[in-house]
Amino acid sequence: MLVSFGRKLGGVVRLRPLLCLLADEVRRIVGAARCSIFLVDERGRELWTPVAHGLEGKDLHLPLGAGIISHVVFGGKAMRVADAYRDPRFDPSVDRMTGFKTRSIMAVPLKDREGRTFGVFQVLNKRRGDFDAEDEGLLDILASLAASAVESARLYEELRDSHVETIQRLARTAEYRDMHDTAAHLRAIGRYSRILARGCGLPDSEVESIECASPLHDIGKVGIRDAVLLKTGPLTADETEEMRRHTTLGWEILSRAKSPLLRLAAEIALSHHERFDGRGYPRGLKGDKIPVAARIVAAADVLDALTAERAYKRAWSFEESARYILEEGGKQFHPKVVAAFGKAADAMHEAWEERCRPRNGAASKP
Repeated sequence: MLVSFGRKLGGVVRLRPLLCLLADEVRRIVGAARCSIFLVDERGRELWTPVAHGLEGKDLHLPLGAGIISHVVFGGKAMRVADAYRDPRFDPSVDRMTGFKTRSIMAVPLKDREGRTFGVFQVLNKRRGDFDAEDEGLLDILASLAASAVESARLYEELRDSHVETIQRLARTAEYRDMHDTAAHLRAIGRYSRILARGCGLPDSEVESIECASPLHDIGKVGIRDAVLLKTGPLTADETEEMRRHTTLGWEILSRAKSPLLRLAAEIALSHHERFDGRGYPRGLKGDKIPVAARIVAAADVLDALTAERAYKRAWSFEESARYILEEGGKQFHPKVVAAFGKAADAMHEAWEERCRPRNGAASKP
């Protein structure tokens, strides 16, 4: 059982899926009605969990200082309570939120490599009898196995968040030069790309990576002269050729990165102006030779460009833009991406409406 438990943990690197897996597995192994895994948020001085059974889809935040869980955090030792409502340390507020009636509680600390408590495993209402010393020993073993996995997942998320922040800041250096609503544009490209990637049936990990990397699609614009980049009238043939260089410049900036996210961004930057019919640039790739991520970002980028107002054109409505993208299936855009767009039209429209809100309210700062 322990070997199987350890193997299941080894295949999950993201924190939320890991905590969900832990809660379900521990509840089953211990034979409890519910399981929660609370983590200590040092900055907010609170306890937090996304996996309190009975609150599916909602995060639960509790103040650090009250309740059985806080006693485990501060004491660093396991606790068993046979009758929760007769224990003065018990906080019934969660029961009032969920409608659940807590009878018995067993909680053990999650400790890091230095022995500091950073979280708590809590199980409620053993299905047969009361929690005993054997149950506590078992939960303590499971907690020691889980603690390392949770620490690794938190570190992974910190590193990934750092990469995403780097990408966002890099992207804004390029977009600030020719757009006034930079942040909204970057959010829109990421959200459109996520919806389309999911509609194409890509795994969640790839969907997230494309969403994170897509804002760097135009990073190569940092190497384009202002006289060309900011020109409001038609471009000459030479200026058009220079503008198109932003794709290869983006590749050159990002392609040697060690980060997988930045390498994916390099691929997107190079190929997001390729066309399914082979008439795109810079390499004239055709059909399935265009990288999947670039196919997706190409449609997301065009949608945002069409629906944005510019000095040289009016903003198209979502309906007009959607019609254009659907008509260009098999020509400008990959048919699979266009099919995903059609199936996710409602989600894309909702994302577009969110994109438009800053324009309809107070003017955003350049």
